[in-house]
Amino acid sequence: MAMDLRRLIRGTDCRLLQGEPLTGITSVCCDSRCAGPGALFVCLAGQHADGHTFATQAVAAGAAAVLCGHEIPLPAGCAVVQCPDPRRMMAVLSARLYDEPARAMTLVGVTGTKGKTTTAHLLAAILQADGRRVGLLGTNGASWPGHRHDLNHTTPESCDLQQLLRRMVDDGCDACVMEVSSLGMRADRVAGIEFDIGVFTNLSPDHIGPGEHADFAEYLAWKRALFAQCRAGVFNMDDPWVGKIRQGVPCRAVTYGLQQPADVRAGADLALTRTGGRLGAAFTVDGVRYTVGMPGVFSVYNALAALTAARLLGAGQDAIRRGLAGAVVRGRVEPVPVDAPFTVLIDYAHNEAAAESLLRTLRAYRPARLVVVFGCGGERSRLRRFGMGSVCARLADFCVITEDNSRSEPLETILADIRAGLRLGNPATPFAEIPDRRQAIYYALDHAGPGDIVAIIGKGHEATLERGGLTLPFPEREIIEEYMSR
Repeated sequence: MAMDLRRLIRGTDCRLLQGEPLTGITSVCCDSRCAGPGALFVCLAGQHADGHTFATQAVAAGAAAVLCGHEIPLPAGCAVVQCPDPRRMMAVLSARLYDEPARAMTLVGVTGTKGKTTTAHLLAAILQADGRRVGLLGTNGASWPGHRHDLNHTTPESCDLQQLLRRMVDDGCDACVMEVSSLGMRADRVAGIEFDIGVFTNLSPDHIGPGEHADFAEYLAWKRALFAQCRAGVFNMDDPWVGKIRQGVPCRAVTYGLQQPADVRAGADLALTRTGGRLGAAFTVDGVRYTVGMPGVFSVYNALAALTAARLLGAGQDAIRRGLAGAVVRGRVEPVPVDAPFTVLIDYAHNEAAAESLLRTLRAYRPARLVVVFGCGGERSRLRRFGMGSVCARLADFCVITEDNSRSEPLETILADIRAGLRLGNPATPFAEIPDRRQAIYYALDHAGPGDIVAIIGKGHEATLERGGLTLPFPEREIIEEYMSR
């Protein structure tokens, strides 16, 4: 797609400082390495770098125009546009350039601390079973029939998001389900988009610290902000923060839950299922029995969220049943088939709340032992390490602590914090410390016994490991399968 600069900025608070107003624009980017002929490069001020300092590089790479927040010296042949808020304007101009693709699809945004990815995948599976062509955007990347792409953020930058939505529309998608993070909301990545439905899963402290949210109140406020952009909202009535999330929200509200009165409520006959190495759950809504191939009560909450949204979108009961029963979410309580008398799961749980929810769920299946392999990321809050160590010591029978994206921070520093958390949670819980994650996984598998559940957590869908400034291949599922096949 192409549009001249004059038409692109018409009606906005952008001001052309220099250059030809009829300059042709074919793409929008905020990374100078992606700039090329026809690109509008947007200068964003970030935590570690200011895009204004990379404008010259973008122009050298062929960018046709630059959008900045303050005047910067650039070659006379380059068009320069200025506005007070380049980040928000990037969302507006990207949507305009790509012909407002969000308006051409049914769009669902899912937010919450836990369960966003699973809920989004369950809803997408239902809609696919209902005969729709569906796109997915979130932690597991961007995907639609015949396509899959990794993403740098759960919610992509607005220029990338609008381009992906355009590609989905052009490939015939009539629906898109996307995770909307609080940081994505704060960064205006979905600015100007109207969602048909927003889904709230739950809320607990997360993403609070340097470079993230200042405190829990700010975190909650950005979660709530999504619903100002929704025609309808689907809310978990059992979450203690749902009242704050719904406060002042103008959209139509539909609720779900297991305990509190709700529009969609599962009956009291919830049952946990275990078939071979796959853990699941069954529940009843309005006299209809549903199953989900993921374990525990929290999976039922995710299924209820997806079911409620699917009903609002007119999906049939049979499609809902088939979608819930058949969905498998990469890296989310994902079973790894092994020819052994124990169960192996991989999961993305990488903070205290997610780990506690997962391990409590797995304990309900009464394993002979619950073994957990985990680490914590470098250059992240130390509180997360204490919390992860504490909850794993309290809820697991045996822990194997190891690396998990240590980045440039010394691994010993991270492991020392985890050890402190283990002592805080339950000093009697036995653990092994194996810094190399591959060897830690091998150790857990070698020592697993009949009836054990081995949960390898923290990386989930990720297929790489960041260590010492390098990004190394680390396909966890393949590593497990290869080792067990020996």
